[in-house]
Amino acid sequence: MNVKGMPRTDHWSHQVLAVCLVTLMGCTGTHEDNVQATSAMSGSAIADTVCSLCHGLTGESVSAVIPKLAGQQKAYLTSQLTDFKLHARSDAIDSRYMGGLTHLSETQVAELADYFSRQKAMKAETETPDARGELIFSQGLPETGITACSACHGKDGAGKGNIPRVAGQHADYMYRQILLLQQSAPRPHGAPIKTDDHALFWADAESVARYMATLGSRP
Repeated sequence: MNVKGMPRTDHWSHQVLAVCLVTLMGCTGTHEDNVQATSAMSGSAIADTVCSLCHGLTGESVSAVIPKLAGQQKAYLTSQLTDFKLHARSDAIDSRYMGGLTHLSETQVAELADYFSRQKAMKAETETPDARGELIFSQGLPETGITACSACHGKDGAGKGNIPRVAGQHADYMYRQILLLQQSAPRPHGAPIKTDDHALFWADAESVARYMATLGSRP
């Protein structure tokens, strides 16, 4: 495992617990219940009645630990929804509350990806950009072999195809994803990534996550 330094131990774990409890009430139930309730629904109807409980109707989630989906790349959403459907993401938090996607059809996955990708792009945070994070995002850390984030995600963080949009994404969520991407098991099919590209010390991971959150259009 390539995690460098110790991750933060503040209120994040308590947020996750609260989020999981809320999500479990809205997104789970028996497999039979889920299939019966959504088998005939269109992707947009599922987004309205199920996904919106956590991600918001337009994909602008309120919780800092639940990803925004608004304006996310369609190909990336399709691949991630498929991974959830096939249980290919082994991270405990992901698998705990996204198991309800198992029964989705390929058509519903495509419609969900299309729905959220067509929403107005996720709004940027209004905080002052993190200078250290900006350096890492735009230039990388050549001395330690860290490639600039912009090399894949684009200078504006919009992503392309199977490379996700990171502009405006919640900083807390992105921080955790950077640490997960330093491993191979939890996100094996998430994107054409290199583990070494994300091998940041936790402080640098936090800095670049906070910088990416300030990219994009303001509220």
